[in-house]
Amino acid sequence: MNGTETLNIDYPIQLHMSRSRMKGFLSFLILWLVSKRNMTGAEIALELEKRKGRRPSPGTIYPVLKHLKDVGLLSIDEYKRYSLTKRGKRELEAHLNTFFQTFCDIDEMRSCRKARFSHHTNHRT
Repeated sequence: MNGTETLNIDYPIQLHMSRSRMKGFLSFLILWLVSKRNMTGAEIALELEKRKGRRPSPGTIYPVLKHLKDVGLLSIDEYKRYSLTKRGKRELEAHLNTFFQTFCDIDEMRSCRKARFSHHTNHRT
């Protein structure tokens, strides 16, 4: 790979686009979580549960972890804690840059969502 290419972290390649995007998002989120501290698969699942309201099944999370390890973005130690490799750090940085370029107005989106949808929750019976 030269310096301008990025690795496709979507796993596995899916025919159905929305599922593929979600697997790619899960990969991105796992890389982000592990960048903050080394974590076991169970710890990653707990963090995902905090964010999504439900814990992903082992059949969802462990194939993604294996893929990220196999492509050299994660390593695992003797205590089964995942950490970012140098390549993983570079890939996460590239994906973070893309994320922030895409959602540069995320604060505006958040406040707009609150303003647009707050009246719906106030009028429930």
